[in-house]
Parts: sequence; structure tokens; C-alpha cells
Amino acid sequence: MAAERPTGHTAAPAPSAPGASPASLAAGLADERVDHRFKALPPDAEGLTVGALAAERRNLFTGGFTTPVLALSAESVAHNLDLLETYAERHGLAFAPHGKTSMSPQLFVDQLKRGAWGITAAVPHQARVYRAYGIGRIFLANELVDAVALRWLAGEMTADPDFRFVCYVDSVRGVELMEAALGAAGATRPVDVVVELGAGEGARTGARTEADCAAVADAVAAAGSLRLVGVAGYEGEVPDADPERVRAWLRRLVGLAASFDAAGRFSGAEEIVVSAGGSAWFDAVADVFAEIPELSVPVLKLLRSGAYVSHDDGHYKHLTPFNRVPEEGALEPAFRLWAQVVSRPSGEQAFLNAGKRDAAYDLDLPEAQVVRSGRDGSVRPATGVTVTGLSDQHTWVRTDEGVELEVGDWVGMGLSHPCTSFDKWQLIPLVEADGTVSDYIRTFF
Repeated sequence: MAAERPTGHTAAPAPSAPGASPASLAAGLADERVDHRFKALPPDAEGLTVGALAAERRNLFTGGFTTPVLALSAESVAHNLDLLETYAERHGLAFAPHGKTSMSPQLFVDQLKRGAWGITAAVPHQARVYRAYGIGRIFLANELVDAVALRWLAGEMTADPDFRFVCYVDSVRGVELMEAALGAAGATRPVDVVVELGAGEGARTGARTEADCAAVADAVAAAGSLRLVGVAGYEGEVPDADPERVRAWLRRLVGLAASFDAAGRFSGAEEIVVSAGGSAWFDAVADVFAEIPELSVPVLKLLRSGAYVSHDDGHYKHLTPFNRVPEEGALEPAFRLWAQVVSRPSGEQAFLNAGKRDAAYDLDLPEAQVVRSGRDGSVRPATGVTVTGLSDQHTWVRTDEGVELEVGDWVGMGLSHPCTSFDKWQLIPLVEADGTVSDYIRTFF
């Protein structure tokens, strides 16, 4: 019997009742209907649920998908998830991967299944998405001073006594704003905060000196709606970062935690949070966090890397710590953007039907990797095919003399920067090595 195909726009199903698990809430995404909102999906799948379409296990190239289409390798994603799980375990680290990379509840569930402590967010909207899909521990890597967001947070913490939330503070003024907003909201539990140590002069956020950090900690101690539970920061912003400078800053962070503990600043905390770790220097974080001395209560050594889930073929391919410690393993790039040759005006130039609306371009241009013949489906390396630019809806391609590339061929491209690859696609085919689409990854940006 054919699947029911209702007509008209069908909104995303609302997550189910509070208390449901992240896995059950994410599973509900399979009930969403496929329609015009989702780029590249087969037109003849209109009205099917995402789950029903996934069950058909269509082929990305012959199953009715239109170009451009972004594919996420099922095998590479699973490999990357497993690798960071074992890395964190081996180095005694807790892990709260930064969810802003994918904003995908399905991938959050996969990370939690592999031992993640919780999920990191950057802004209130992301935290709201996490809570809608049952995430019970959120680390917000920013100072939260929005009164509306703080009112929402107070309500969440009152409604769910098991919900754990931690965020940065890096200024006395920020503490004052948080205290006022939480007091006005009638907060029933104190919000846990960590003092952010800035990575240096001219870096991004964070209190610049240990004295500045102490002043922020004093303000927290005077605020009845906040509780100081640790210190944190982002080593990726260390100016002129190299292994020595990054490790020196991380040792400052550890020293700050030890001095705060010795001064009794963490009274009331059941554990002391010490957190750092982007996707470029987590080897240094592992090394230095291994040196954390015994403190008055257990220490939660919290790593926050996020881009690893898909890795990439550009920025993180060059920056990943696994280049420095190959014996620990290697991440695999999981994204490939497929676009079609729609114009071949000369022997040296071609244009594909993907552009800035489809491909990340903020760090590097896409990299042509393979060509799939529009005539017989055969696949060959994209030797002599170079992406030179992007328009809104076109990829500019230069070809070497004699390179075969014709209108109708598909070009598979690697991408740089996972964070700006995920956010251009609301529903991304998860593709097995033989081209079978086994699932669809929903994002919420």
C-alpha cells in the first residue's frame, strides 16, 4: 500500500512531553513530512514522512534527488564519533561537544550514547533547541546577560530539578545583570557559572587577568542567584597560537582553578569544572588537564570540541591535533557536496549549479574531488578540475587543457568548516559508501 501523501504545508512535529528522553524525541523527527522546504529531496517523495523515505533506502544518484545535494557519509560520521569517545576516555576527560556545529538532535543523541556529559551551546536559541529535544546538561560557552533568556532559564530550572546548566561569567557588570534578571524571574535554584579566563590581549571574550577573574568571582559570591563552580576558556583564541603558548595559557587556567579552590571560592560546589577545548588544540588540553592537582572536591575536566563530528577537507584537516599525534587515530571528512555541470562555455571553464547558498566558503573554497559521468555513472578523480570562485548559485570551475568535463556530469566537492556547512541545509542525506541513503539529518539553525 502506498504511503499517505497529504497535501499542503506540514510543519515540523513538536517534540513530545517534558521528561521524554533525547533519543525518543529525536526519533520523532522521522514523522516530519517531506516537502518543498528541504533542498534536493526527490520531488516524488512529496508528502512522505522522513522515516518512510529513509526506509526506501534510495540511491543518492539514481533515486530522484536533485542537484545540488549535500551528502554526509554514514561511515565517516560513525568513525569520528567513536574516535572522540575513545580519545576522551583514554585521557580521562569528560566531553560536552559543541552543538552549534551541527544543531542536530540526532547527532546529539549519538554523542550522548558515546558518553558525552552534555552538549555545549553558544547562544540562548541553541539552548532552547537542546531543551526541546531533552538535553539534560547544557554548558553555555558565553556570558548570558539577556533578561528574557534568563527568565526562560529560570523557568526551565524550576520545572526540571534534574536539569544542569553552566555558563560563563567574565565581567562584574555581567554578574549584576544576571543577578537582577534571575531575581526578577523568581529563580528557585542558583545558576552555576564558571569564570572565563581570556586567552590574551586582543583575543576574544574573557577576563584578561587573574585579578580581573578574582573580581568577577567576588561579584558571583555576593549574588544570591549564582554559584561559582569552576573556570573555563577557549585556547583557540590564544594570540599567535603554537603548542608552547597554548599550553602556557592552559596552565594559567589550571592555576586559576587551584588558587580559587585554595581561597574557598568554590564552597557549595559538588565538583569543580575546568573546561576548554576546541577542535584545534584538544591534545594540549589533554596534556595540561592531566596535570590538574587534587582539589578539595572532584574535578570535571570538560572538553568541548564540536567540529570533529563531520571534520572537513580544508580548515580542520590542516589544524586537527591528530596531525600532531597520529598514533591516536585520524578523523575522516564526512561531507561531500554534489553539483551538476550546467555550463561549459570554453575548454578551460565550467559552471556548476551550487553556490554560496549551498557550500561553506568562509574559510576555503570547495575542493573538486571526483566526477560522476552524466552518461554512464562512472566515477573518476577530478584531476585538473579546480574551483576558483562561488556566486550565489554557481560554482566557478577552471579545467586544465584536455580534461573531460561536460554538461550533465556531477562533481563531488569536499568542504571546509563544518559549522557553515551544516547551517545551509535543513535535512541532510546520510549516505552509505555505495550511495544508499540510510537516514536524513535534521538541523535547527
